[in-house]
Amino acid sequence: MSHVMNTYARLPVTFSHGQGSRITDTEGKEYLDALSGIAVSTLGHAHPKLVAAIAAQAGRMLHTSNLYRIREQELLADKLAEISGMQEIFFSNSGAEANEAAIKLARFYGHKKGIETPTIIVMEKAFHGRTMATLSATGNRKAQAGFEPLVSGFVRVPYDDLDAIKSVAEHNKNVVAVMLEMIQGEGGIHLASIEYQKGLRQFCDEQGWLLICDEVQCGMGRTGKWFGFEHAGVQPDIVTLAKGLGSGVPIGACLARGPAAGLFGPGNHGSTFGGNPLVATAALTTLETIEQDGLLANAERIGALIRQLFAESLAGERGVLDIRGHGLMIGLELDRPCGELVGQALAAGLLINVTADQVVRFLPPLIFSENEAKELVDRVTPLIKDFLAA
Repeated sequence: MSHVMNTYARLPVTFSHGQGSRITDTEGKEYLDALSGIAVSTLGHAHPKLVAAIAAQAGRMLHTSNLYRIREQELLADKLAEISGMQEIFFSNSGAEANEAAIKLARFYGHKKGIETPTIIVMEKAFHGRTMATLSATGNRKAQAGFEPLVSGFVRVPYDDLDAIKSVAEHNKNVVAVMLEMIQGEGGIHLASIEYQKGLRQFCDEQGWLLICDEVQCGMGRTGKWFGFEHAGVQPDIVTLAKGLGSGVPIGACLARGPAAGLFGPGNHGSTFGGNPLVATAALTTLETIEQDGLLANAERIGALIRQLFAESLAGERGVLDIRGHGLMIGLELDRPCGELVGQALAAGLLINVTADQVVRFLPPLIFSENEAKELVDRVTPLIKDFLAA
């Protein structure tokens, strides 16, 4: 009997080691990893640069706390500011914590403006985390059920609908921010249109609102650019990161600029572990490797190839509704719930995922090769065809 709390319906497999885009279980069976720990293992498994950097840092120092300056953290903050256009960064341990920081920052901004009950507009089908505030911002009733009362201060609107946001503005004078994922991951790989993103940025400016972009899943090069918001050429006021930032080492970050920068002072927020020397080294090495190895371009090219190959191999399949995504963040939507495909893929030596009940989700590591892309499509296609024919 396991003493681990039963919070996941875990698959009946345990992995012992991995190399690149391959991972091996304790029985010696090898799998092609097209999930990368849910968009976490950016550099795949056992990347030599990352392994060496982590080992070297572990031999020097793991942790000192944020009572002191941390050189590695400062270097990472400088690098993130450089690639994002943001001004200052708070480091946490997860995406939920990064989003908590963003929510607190938006509320703090509102109170500074004299708004007693600051409100944040959030989206249907959004996923921002499982802490009480981020759960309340999340647009998934199944995840929220049983945890009421939820945190107040959120107004929900349909995704990719600027008119709905403008309607809220007419009736609610307490709004201080809009929070969204430019690509909804858990919600089913839904992409906000370029026009919507640009219009939202303009409207937030007109209203004096902050634009908060949750880049926890779609950030760090997964879409073929460093950040999802770059595809529309908009600049958020707050950006949140985690997942792929440390290539498997737990780290989150909340980035601020413009009206959102310079608000927090000592005592307003904190984290014991956030941005310690080990995790900061892992994240900095991840960023440097993405640049040095051309992994942004690789993510864009291989992602486009996977979508193209699936479109060809599944052409004419009436149960396939859509194949969409940016870079190596891909959703293949079927016309029925398809969770059983995860177990079937596992048996066939593939790691994939199903989200929003009927969207097969692929989140391969950014090192995924052309041959691995072809292998993935060749092996997944018959599983989907057999499933739809059953």
